[in-house]
Amino acid sequence: MSDEQGFSPEERRASFTLAGIFGMRMLGLFMIMPVFALYGQDLIGFSPLWVGLVIGAYGLTQALLQIPAGWLSDRIGRRPVIYAGLALFALGSVVAALSDSVYGVAIGRVLQGSGAIAGAILALAADITREEHRTKAMAIIGVCIGISFALAMVAGPLLAAWFGLPGVFWTTALLALLGMLMVHFLLPASASKGQIRDVTAAPELFGRLLKDKQLLRLDFGILLLHLTLTAVFVAFPLTLLDAGLAAERHWWLYLPTLLLSFLLIIPFLILGARRNLNKQLFQASILVMMVALVLMAVGQGQLWLLALAMLLYFTAFNFMEASLPAFLSMLAPAGAKGTAMGIYSTSQFFGAFLGGVLGGVLFQQLGGGGVFLLVAFSMAFWFWLAAGMVNVSQVRSHILPIGVNIENKDARELLLQRLMALPGVHEALIIPEEGAAYLKVDGKIFELDQARRLINL
Repeated sequence: MSDEQGFSPEERRASFTLAGIFGMRMLGLFMIMPVFALYGQDLIGFSPLWVGLVIGAYGLTQALLQIPAGWLSDRIGRRPVIYAGLALFALGSVVAALSDSVYGVAIGRVLQGSGAIAGAILALAADITREEHRTKAMAIIGVCIGISFALAMVAGPLLAAWFGLPGVFWTTALLALLGMLMVHFLLPASASKGQIRDVTAAPELFGRLLKDKQLLRLDFGILLLHLTLTAVFVAFPLTLLDAGLAAERHWWLYLPTLLLSFLLIIPFLILGARRNLNKQLFQASILVMMVALVLMAVGQGQLWLLALAMLLYFTAFNFMEASLPAFLSMLAPAGAKGTAMGIYSTSQFFGAFLGGVLGGVLFQQLGGGGVFLLVAFSMAFWFWLAAGMVNVSQVRSHILPIGVNIENKDARELLLQRLMALPGVHEALIIPEEGAAYLKVDGKIFELDQARRLINL
């Protein structure tokens, strides 16, 4: 019997299983970042440029394929797309593990990125969970992605020290196979609901959203954030090595700085939400990241300064990583969140690819200090760009199943008028194919129960 006030056992199991699959895949993608510059030096063709290409290569295919993979899951089902994506990820891992050149490893990373299952996983989560619990399911997946990044910063150096670079890739292959077993044995059966605008992209909305300056600021912001991340990890591991920290001990720095950074952002996330200071704190985080990058550049050879720089960097990065999707959810028009998120995620992965290429070129020409300083300059540009952001802390989104007949156009128009007349409703959209109403509201004055009564008359 399902619990109407909370997750049913089926929803809970599905949410945590999908979060685990998503997290293990991201763990496999991230683990190479802190170790390739250190352990890939024996590979044929090794150079700083190829370090960047290997680290960022997954982002190119991920960016190109994730929206099409989401559409494909609407047509042939979620599970086949997830199975195929995990199989490609495992194949890419094996190719990279068996390669004795950077070219083979890069091909493996491209294959890993081609297993673009993010859209299918989110759509399956929406298929299995009820509308009122969908946000909770997405939050669980989001938290698991954050945890996977932290684990990667520790597991990558440990695995590379114990088993070498091939051991990291064999581990990612095993994670992909484990994900396939989880899909088969742990996920409850479900019927695909087709396109769900809250999680999948609608082609007809692209033109409108690509003209939205507020959403474009977020898209460009996430591109710069992940460009910075991959560029930093082209140079930072070697910078730590030059400062006297042995490769097998790099996790000694990453683990405490990451854990402390997670603790540091909590009060700021709460403060931003309660005092409507999200924009101000976001801009402050960009400045903190810029300071951290400058410290990395001037702290060559000084381990304590590099540790401080990484603490500041991770704190700012984690705050922005948590804030950007929240801003996007608040700014996306009613019924367009899935499309907005598709564009945003494509920008994120393309930024990872560009960061790898840029980091490799800069490191080859200017060294680590040049990478950090020029990427810091990009933060100054982002700070200027973010000045035009709007503060929308009180905007909330709701998707409500409609219990009245909406096949009739006049009935839909009447219901839409009544929804728009409710206090606090900014936007309302009815999608007959989904049997749902999408609302954008002012969370301070909107009463959800009033809307539910109205649409179930």
